[in-house]
Amino acid sequence: MLTRYLLIGLFAACLSVTARAQTSTGSMINPDAYHGLAADRRAYQVGDTLTVLVTETASATASANTDASGGVQLGANAQYRNLARNYALGLNGEDAGQGNTTRTGTLQAQLAVRVVAVDSDGMLRVHGEQTVEINGEKQQFALTGLVRPEDISPSNTILSNRISEADIHYTGKGDISTAQRHSILYRITRWLGLI
Repeated sequence: MLTRYLLIGLFAACLSVTARAQTSTGSMINPDAYHGLAADRRAYQVGDTLTVLVTETASATASANTDASGGVQLGANAQYRNLARNYALGLNGEDAGQGNTTRTGTLQAQLAVRVVAVDSDGMLRVHGEQTVEINGEKQQFALTGLVRPEDISPSNTILSNRISEADIHYTGKGDISTAQRHSILYRITRWLGLI
């Protein structure tokens, strides 16, 4: 009976050593890329994708006021015998200028990006593009930047304001975009200051 337990224990030990040797040399699992079933699914290496929630709002306001005034008074007296004459000439001028400009922009979108490089400090360099065409109007959206892995949520998303060196482009081509552009004649007359 004791011999049977010793033989079973020796056999189990041999199998364990053999399994360890196979795992380290010829394993089918790559330990660098292995993720368990319950592992975190956040992007962390080249080729992984994550979703960027773009919520950008920008506003700028500038105003200027100028007031200037000036005046010149000239006077002369002339007297000839019992006749006295007073002459006066005056110039006054005032100038007031006021300017105000306001610009506001809002962009909300979702874009899937891919990790294209991992920097030496662990930052993930991401890039993604998206093109949507509706009724001949083509909208193109592109984003590049650097992401800290700890800023990625467990659902594998990140807000655009957490991306450093973010470069976000949103452009459109089509009938609507063309209609919004000024004609060359308008731009020339505007440049000459005629309008």
